[in-house]
Amino acid sequence: MDALNAIQNEYNYAMSMGVPAKKRNPRVNGWFMMSSPWPCLMIMLMYLIFVKMGPTIMKKRKPLELKNVLISYNIALVFLSGYCFTQFFFRAYVFGGIRFGCETVDYSDSPNNLAIVGTGWLFYISKLLEMLDTVFFILKKKFSQVSFLHVLHHFCMPISVWIGVKFASGGMTAFFPTINSLVHFFMYTYYGLSAMGPKYQKYLWWKKYMTTFQIIQFVLILLHCSQLLFIDCGYPRYMVWIFVLGAATFLFLFSNFYIQAYMKNTNENKLNNRVEGSAIPLGKPSIHTSNGNVKDE
Repeated sequence: MDALNAIQNEYNYAMSMGVPAKKRNPRVNGWFMMSSPWPCLMIMLMYLIFVKMGPTIMKKRKPLELKNVLISYNIALVFLSGYCFTQFFFRAYVFGGIRFGCETVDYSDSPNNLAIVGTGWLFYISKLLEMLDTVFFILKKKFSQVSFLHVLHHFCMPISVWIGVKFASGGMTAFFPTINSLVHFFMYTYYGLSAMGPKYQKYLWWKKYMTTFQIIQFVLILLHCSQLLFIDCGYPRYMVWIFVLGAATFLFLFSNFYIQAYMKNTNENKLNNRVEGSAIPLGKPSIHTSNGNVKDE
């Protein structure tokens, strides 16, 4: 019996990531998908399995026509991202008095804090829904668009956000979902218009700036959280490293993608324009992407 209790205690400790009880977030106990990380981890595992097996399953099948599904899906994420942004921004920075400097997590049950926690949960659900981006690419047989960057981004986000909502809702944590929700509002607006067909292409002149917006996002997140490497206001140290390592990794990957997809192709196209009558194309068409997702022209 003592051995079973010891095992249970070790399990509970592992599930809490070693975070002291007074610094956990009891407000989310019993919430859907929040009591344990296992549901999230299982979804992540199924995601990787589908990424691996999906192309094989679809190899001899016709690509699915998902226009109406994609329009509805993107519109839903536009509204969800817009709602999350406005809630985070006003509840945290306008009414909540949270600063952009070092700010510890407030575990009280004030109306603003409860609203931030609830919005954080919606933000977490949105990260799970966004994994469908990959599913749609595979069902449409756009296998080349399921890049390493795309898969890594969608794979890492759900569990990272789960940790934030479970243990550190509010305080400095609010900065990341606030700016990320804003980025995704514009991103899924672009996706929704793109899914509506060629006649809406004239409204997508700003698509080339989406990757730039993503890069700016990671720069701001990195600058915001890096201050905690030098000062201590009681904000959880493990969250600092999650933000720093995550933002640095994706800043590097998105910057590399930007160079390859935009700057390199622009230079090649300039050179290509100088060579008339060449039988060998010197450049490739520019690839437009956002959040690691490449969309057809």
